[in-house]
Amino acid sequence: MTNTQRVAIVTGAGRGIGAAIATRLAKDGYAVVVNDVDPATAQHTADEIGGCAAPADVTDRGAVFDLVQTAVDRYGRLDTMVANAGIAKVQTLLEATPADLEQIFRVNVFGVLYCIQAAAERFRTQGGGGKIITCASIAAHDGFAYLGSYSGTKFAVRGITQAAAKELAGDGITVNAYCPGIVGTDMWDLIDEQLGRYLGTGKGEALASYAAGIPLGRVQTPEDVANFVSYLGSPDADYMTGQAIMIDGGVVMR
Repeated sequence: MTNTQRVAIVTGAGRGIGAAIATRLAKDGYAVVVNDVDPATAQHTADEIGGCAAPADVTDRGAVFDLVQTAVDRYGRLDTMVANAGIAKVQTLLEATPADLEQIFRVNVFGVLYCIQAAAERFRTQGGGGKIITCASIAAHDGFAYLGSYSGTKFAVRGITQAAAKELAGDGITVNAYCPGIVGTDMWDLIDEQLGRYLGTGKGEALASYAAGIPLGRVQTPEDVANFVSYLGSPDADYMTGQAIMIDGGVVMR
C-alpha cells in the first residue's frame, strides 16, 4: 500500500452488489477489505481483486468493530465504509413473526448502524474526515407490497443515514445511501420465486413484470450500482451528505 492509497471496507461483498462494489473500488485504487458472513465467498472476491478477506457477521457489534481494526492492522487506516450487507424477506405484514422481524432488522438496520459507529470512531481517531456509504433501496422511498418488513428496514436506513450525516458533519464525515431497484442478483431471483406464492407467477415472471416498469428498459446490473458508489466514495462527492439517491433506471422518481 502506498501512503496515498485509500482504504475501504465493503460488507456483504462475497457476491452480488457487494462484490461489484468491492471490484470497482479496487479499480479506483482502493485497498479493499472484503467482508461477508460466508468466509468462502469473501475469500473468493478478495482473491479476485487482490484485497483482504475479513469474514464477520454484521449483526455482531463487536465483530464489526473488529472488522475496522482488521482494516487498520492490514492497511494502516480507513477512509470509506460501505455498509452493503442486507437480506430480503417476502411475506405479508400480517404473516411477519417476531423472529422474522428480528432477523431482518438485525441485519439491515443494526448492521448498518454498527458500521456507522465503528467507522466514525476510527475516523475521529484519525483526526476526522471519511466517508460512510449505506445501502438503502427504492423501498426506502416507496413501501412495496409483500416486502413490507424489508421496506421498513430500508426506511430506517434512510432515516439513520440522515441523522448520522447531521451528527458527524462537524467531524468532516459524510454519510450517504445508495438506493438500488431491480437488480439481476441472487437476491432478486429469490424474491421472484417467493413472490410467486402471492402473485401466482412462475419462475422469472414476477421479475419480468417488475422489470417492465423500468423506464430505461432493462434490469440493472450490480455494476450499475457500483459505479454510483464509486462516485459517492470519490472527492467529487465531498459536498454531498445525508442523501439517499435512487440508482434504479427510473422506477421511482422524486
